[in-house]
Amino acid sequence: MSALILCHFALALFAAPLVRWCGTRAFLVLALPPAATAVWAATRWSTTAAGGADTAVRAWLPAYRVDWALRLDALAELMVLLAAGVGTLVLVYCASYFDDRSRHLGRFAGSLLAFAGAMLGLVLADDLILLYIFWELTTVFSYLLIGQTSDHKRNRRSALQALTITTLGGLTMLVGLLTLGHEAGTYRISAILADPPPPSAALSTAIVLILVGALSKSAIWPFSLWLPNAMAAPTPVSAYLHAAAMVKAGVYLIARLAPAFAEVTPWRPLLLVLGSATMLLGGWRALRLNDLKLVLAYGTVSQLGFLTVLAGAGRHDTGLAATAMLLGHALFKAPLFLVTGIIDHATGTRDLRRLSGLGSRLPAVGAVAALAALSMAAVPPLLGFTAKEAAFQSLLDGSTADRWALAATVVGSALTTAYTLRYLWGAFARKPGAPDTEAHDVSPAFLAPPALLALAGLVLGPGVPWLQGLLGAYAEQFPTPAHTYHLALWHGAGPAFGLSCAAWAGGVLLFLAAGPVARAGQALAWRSADRIFGRSLLALERTALQCTGFVQRGSLSVYLVTTMSVVLAGQVAVLLADEPWTGVPAPRVWDHPAQGAVAVLTCAAALLCLWVRRRMKAVVLAGLTGYGTALLFVAQGAPDLALTQFCVETVSMIVFVLVLRRMPVHFEENYSRRRRVLRMPVALAGGAAVAFVLWIMAGHRRADSAGAAMVEETAHHGLKDVVATILVDLRAWDTMGESAVLAAAAIGVTSLIYLHRRTDGAEQPVLPLPGDHPHAGLRTAWRATRYELAGLPEGDEGAPERTWLAASSTLAPERRSLVLEVVARLIFHPVLVLSVYLLMCAENLPGGGFVAGLTAGVAFITRYLAGGRHELADAVPFKPGLFTGLGLFVSTSVALGGLAEGTVLHGWTWHGHLPVWGDAHLSTAVLFDCGVYLLVLGVVLDIVRALGARIDRQIERAAALRARGEAGPA
Repeated sequence: MSALILCHFALALFAAPLVRWCGTRAFLVLALPPAATAVWAATRWSTTAAGGADTAVRAWLPAYRVDWALRLDALAELMVLLAAGVGTLVLVYCASYFDDRSRHLGRFAGSLLAFAGAMLGLVLADDLILLYIFWELTTVFSYLLIGQTSDHKRNRRSALQALTITTLGGLTMLVGLLTLGHEAGTYRISAILADPPPPSAALSTAIVLILVGALSKSAIWPFSLWLPNAMAAPTPVSAYLHAAAMVKAGVYLIARLAPAFAEVTPWRPLLLVLGSATMLLGGWRALRLNDLKLVLAYGTVSQLGFLTVLAGAGRHDTGLAATAMLLGHALFKAPLFLVTGIIDHATGTRDLRRLSGLGSRLPAVGAVAALAALSMAAVPPLLGFTAKEAAFQSLLDGSTADRWALAATVVGSALTTAYTLRYLWGAFARKPGAPDTEAHDVSPAFLAPPALLALAGLVLGPGVPWLQGLLGAYAEQFPTPAHTYHLALWHGAGPAFGLSCAAWAGGVLLFLAAGPVARAGQALAWRSADRIFGRSLLALERTALQCTGFVQRGSLSVYLVTTMSVVLAGQVAVLLADEPWTGVPAPRVWDHPAQGAVAVLTCAAALLCLWVRRRMKAVVLAGLTGYGTALLFVAQGAPDLALTQFCVETVSMIVFVLVLRRMPVHFEENYSRRRRVLRMPVALAGGAAVAFVLWIMAGHRRADSAGAAMVEETAHHGLKDVVATILVDLRAWDTMGESAVLAAAAIGVTSLIYLHRRTDGAEQPVLPLPGDHPHAGLRTAWRATRYELAGLPEGDEGAPERTWLAASSTLAPERRSLVLEVVARLIFHPVLVLSVYLLMCAENLPGGGFVAGLTAGVAFITRYLAGGRHELADAVPFKPGLFTGLGLFVSTSVALGGLAEGTVLHGWTWHGHLPVWGDAHLSTAVLFDCGVYLLVLGVVLDIVRALGARIDRQIERAAALRARGEAGPA
């Protein structure tokens, strides 16, 4: 089962290249996974019909009792056959519906196949959390499919509306699933159904929340507005998602949980009332529409209400009728959507007022549509008739509430007959005074998928007893009454048949009275739900903008004061309420007097920041606090942390300095005495509160320190550096997450800086300067770089030979520093060697991938400061993103390589002897650290390139403009 699900997603990844290579014939290849699934499910028919089930369980999150659990029982068998069988035919239909020139066809094909895989996982899931994951996957893929033609506003709006409604319902359902799992003590669906938790307020709340998700997914009122708008999607999407698959997910979930929770308040009242209302409202609306697809859409809403009534009634006979109607609905509604697509394809319109005479022009299409439509109207001997007879009889034998629901369903069935006749008349009849519609011929391959589905409805009408075993196996989960209903084509001229006749007669009368019905519908029409939804979103957006305008004043200092005040108030309130300082032994002030001296100096640097008005001085003082913290690490005996802190502070200060070159010297805000008096106490109180809380936490320790266990675990692996081992082995998941965040942050910063490349076009080169200009050396450097990028030998046009760190040809005289040049020449290579040493010795000595990457970054920063941006380009001829991506790739590959042993991040160590080198060993932790090294180096280079070289280029351009007498940027 797992392999079948994964095959859908795996082949979906290759859908785009398949479509490019094979055109629309690629859909025939993509139809293989659902076809194989349907064949596999058919081979399991006898097992599931006998009440058995196939299961596949694998521990996934054992600590949270979440398993990868799949189960094929009778209900899942039915849904798998529908999802896979109809999905196969829809994919085959797509090969004729689209042409090779259709836009984004590869993306559409991949999304459709991935949706089929998600739907398959949803109906097979035997774990509540796994079911929710596949549930949301169907939501995401349906959003992509509805918004396929994203350049049309209607498609975008419809996709967002469907996503908003179904996602809100899904999130609500998630809370209910978690509550249900907590009440039951397990998340396994089969276990919950076998032994449901006792009724309680929490259980009733969970059921209501779950039903909100199910009702929103199946477009039950008041969530029904998204389904008709989703008809903006291509017709194959409507036939599959909105007739046979996605919208059935909510009904499926109701049917799945009904055997255990139908007696829980308020299950039955909620579903019977909302289902009946949806059936009536949807059917009534379908009588007043002129788009064939919308007629079917509102008819689908009506039929989903009918299915909800049957599935929610929660009895043996209604369960049997619900599954029969579930199958019948798919076999008549999907071919009707497909026929509508054929009509649109052949004539270019779906407006029933413009269609005339298609019955004689396309008789085969008309025959297939008539066969499916008559099943929808429950005309014998089609499957729709036997399913509706079972529904009427089961509701007739039920309680008083069931009989009220029966009355609603009879009226709804009359509406169904009326809009069925409206569909057939509008699509195929010859209208008086209207010319026959021109239509091209329809190929047999195009018509075959809807024809097969319609014929299946015809065959299963008389052959419905074949379904008794499978559908009865599901119904047997309910308490079995004394007299059970059995599916058959004819049960005699009883009350159920009389109600069917009444529904047919009422439907014919409603169709014949189309004019008065339309006028009555206009007079009784409520305000459009779609308009209410749009206005609600607009009001929400306006409210959000007003709140944002009130809170976001554009002052960073105001934000900081607000944040610190809230945090401080919360801390003070907790401290006053709990008084945690009582009984706390006072911790030692310091382990060595040197720590106290460093702490005093660090606090002094921090306090001096309160009176600083120059940006550069504030950066230096803030950096001193970081260096002071690093000294405390040294005094405490934590060289790893100290080394990392020193490198971070150094890189941070350099980055600050690079940015401050383009900013005013002083802070621009007006620091009046009043504002200082208000802000300083908040800052001081915030720092004091944090220090006090830390002091209390240090005194409240009751358990033994985890350090001893960490040291023991590290020594067990033959290592000595506890910090490095924690980062790359014991808690490598955290390091992976932090690495990804670091890379994303760097990419975000540089993307904002380089944003103008996507808006202003290509970057212009630095303008040439006169030969006697002090910046004329830039011209020579730019020419040399240009020749280098073009692959031409230097020396053309008199370009001088470049030497290593030749700042004389890359920097203006006033920007050169001989001290920096000499220092860079002396330390560049040793620092790089040091970075590699820190990387390799991290297992037993201070070091690690993070600090090693920072150290290497400091080396390149030094070379940039000494030689400018051209020197940095020479030192790093590759884009920094290459290092970042390669680092993430290496770390992730090492982590996933552990799957060969069954666990992600599984560690191993190799010991051996190398020539010259001697005894050596290599472990996954070192390889993982190499990825961190490359990632950190790439991030540092990316930031320096963006904040250093980029700003250098702006400065050079401004100088060039001033030299030519033009006004350059400030």
